[in-house]
Amino acid sequence: MPDKENKLISDILEFFRSNPDRRYTSEQVEDVLRMHGSSAFKRVVKALAVLEGEGKITLTNKDEFKMTQQTQVLEGVFKANEKGFGFVRYDEVDPDAFITRDHTLHAVNGDTVEIQITKPSNPWDDKGPEAKITKIIERSIDKIVGEFHPYSDAQVKKTGHFGYVQSHEKRLASYMIFISDKGLHPQMGDMVQVSIEEYPSDEHPASMEGTALEIIGNKNDPGVDIISIVLDNDINPEFPKDVLQAAEKIPDHVTEADRAGRKDLTKDTVITIDGDDSKDFDDAVEVEKLSSGNFHLAVHIADVTHYVTEGSAIDEEAYARGTSTYLVDRVIPMLPFRLSNGICSLNPGEDRLALTCDMEITGQGEVINYDIFPSVIQSKYRMTYNNVNEILKGDAELTAEYADLVPMLTDMAELHKILFNKRHERGAIDFEETEAQIIVDENGKPIDIKLRNRGVSERMIESFMLAANETVAKNYNLKHVPFLYRVHEKPDEEKVKNFFEFAAAIGVDVHGNLKDINPKMFQSVLSEVTDTPEEAVVTIMLLRSMQQARYSDEALGHFGLAAKYYTHFTSPIRRYPDLIVHRMIHSYAENGFTDKEKEKWGGKLQPIAEHTSSRERKSIDAERAVDDLKKTEYMADKVGEEFDAVVSSVTSFGMFIQLDNTVEGLIHISNMKDDYYEYDEKSMSMHGRSTGKIFKVGQPIKVKLIRADAEQRKIDFERVLSPEEAEKAKQREEEFKKRRASHSRSTFRGKGGNGSRGGGHGRSNDNNKKHGKYESR
Repeated sequence: MPDKENKLISDILEFFRSNPDRRYTSEQVEDVLRMHGSSAFKRVVKALAVLEGEGKITLTNKDEFKMTQQTQVLEGVFKANEKGFGFVRYDEVDPDAFITRDHTLHAVNGDTVEIQITKPSNPWDDKGPEAKITKIIERSIDKIVGEFHPYSDAQVKKTGHFGYVQSHEKRLASYMIFISDKGLHPQMGDMVQVSIEEYPSDEHPASMEGTALEIIGNKNDPGVDIISIVLDNDINPEFPKDVLQAAEKIPDHVTEADRAGRKDLTKDTVITIDGDDSKDFDDAVEVEKLSSGNFHLAVHIADVTHYVTEGSAIDEEAYARGTSTYLVDRVIPMLPFRLSNGICSLNPGEDRLALTCDMEITGQGEVINYDIFPSVIQSKYRMTYNNVNEILKGDAELTAEYADLVPMLTDMAELHKILFNKRHERGAIDFEETEAQIIVDENGKPIDIKLRNRGVSERMIESFMLAANETVAKNYNLKHVPFLYRVHEKPDEEKVKNFFEFAAAIGVDVHGNLKDINPKMFQSVLSEVTDTPEEAVVTIMLLRSMQQARYSDEALGHFGLAAKYYTHFTSPIRRYPDLIVHRMIHSYAENGFTDKEKEKWGGKLQPIAEHTSSRERKSIDAERAVDDLKKTEYMADKVGEEFDAVVSSVTSFGMFIQLDNTVEGLIHISNMKDDYYEYDEKSMSMHGRSTGKIFKVGQPIKVKLIRADAEQRKIDFERVLSPEEAEKAKQREEEFKKRRASHSRSTFRGKGGNGSRGGGHGRSNDNNKKHGKYESR
């Protein structure tokens, strides 16, 4: 259909969306659009027919058209904006519904809500639906962590409140959470965890009420900042007493009874390869090149379920946590340290219980034979990524020290290359997202940010774990029994379209059909930008276009890995889904694939998948928040310094930029003073009205740090101007001041008499311009 006709359909639908309760004849629609004549009338009638066929408008029995009423009640999760409006995601494919400030029903960020569509989407103009919240189904938070502000004695007596707590989280910072005079009495500046008892309402839309549960400590005390974030994400930094007591009762060594029914592999040359500072080793490997030219790969995973039995206190706590959380200066483990660093850790020289996935792999990367069984192993070497990388590079000293191991390490590197090429051939997307390691001192103060470089050894272990995960998932899927999978679904078509438009805009050739999205399309884009300045930003944009990986009881495949079958089997010390996978493996081995066994697992897996996916997101949120906090603290004493950066995102209110050390910040549009900039949504770029200057994603830029607010975790930059640009910006600012002064004088002397009416009108227009243009949703 020609663009002209699409535009007409879009305009007509927008007219009906703006007048959802009124009815119009085709002649009235024609008049509104100021289209006259037989040719124009035919086009209008045709457009009305298209919209009626799509169900967007309805023809009444009086030959009038009206907006189709949306009676369907939808359910979704509310995502709040600090300005008061928000969005509700109610479908994986359909665009989120926009909720105006007046129609939020005082929902808080993360609440599960019912909505009613008030304005359906306009796909002809890429506009999403508008809706109102009709019911709050489930509150997302029942506790909030924030900074305490005390009341005076007179205020306490008048209000009955001891003071209020205010969150440092942007989406909750606008609420005052009043706490009663009963219970704990924090001091000014204390970080406090509050139990919410009353939520925002018509009577008090900007406040809540609660009881102080725990005083974490003064906000300036070492470690309080991190623990506050941890508790705010519903992560418990301490284990309950009964869990610790249960852990103490577990033996710290493998008993004779434990060995029953297991293959004894303690004589095999099994090794662990982990980071220098790792203390919990849940995977060990062994590789041998066979006379046939094939490879024998054995992946041994700590058999956590032998010690964490179903329904036990340790199991219930592990389920509640869902995962371990890795922060800059500590780990909050899923299991007590006695297990995670002791009997469940594959420590060198110690017999340990394991589940083994034993594979024979061809020179083309095909797994042609495999077996999955319980075993007893003994790690012979505790190797580090750094040392293995140096050995593979030919370091003479380390090669001599580990001479017995070098042949196996060489075979491992060869097998990894084969497995990697196999994944690449089928289209797996090899992400190389830059990861930062934040170095802190004994008081938690950040002193350096280093980039983690992944060498051959890191990729090698990744290849072996991926092979084991795929093999286990495939085995149980082909047996047609209930199982828990790690899934990564196809990305949304609109997001893919936006990504490829972005790639094309920076000069990358894009091949493929949007109607048949496959991983190779993304892989080809990444291949074109490898080792170029654009690589980091293309990776960021690609990740934004992807769905979020999650757990499921359905084998939906893993898009990023281009894998038909995938699960998480290799980290039961730190991920509860892996522990469940181990438990199922044992259960099926002991009880068989009976109907009773299938029924037992069939009803359990969906809630486990949903819960652990949710806990994973909480953990990621906490890790990111702590990283953002420490990065902001690190930058705090660098205000005024200049940096090389790259534009990582462009929005209507400014540009996000990223430094070489992964620190991100905002150049707000109000700090782009050298010109009047306008946002082009289609090309995701900023355009200077006078200079014609364009800023887009991936563009190098020189910036100066102007603010680093650790409390709000916000970093602001401005662009470093050339002397000529700075002079023009200064002139522009002076001209603006003169015009404003002149406008104020003329307004004061004008029709308003005392200036109030005219002046107020002028300010209102300026405000509308600012917020209408740059703060659009």
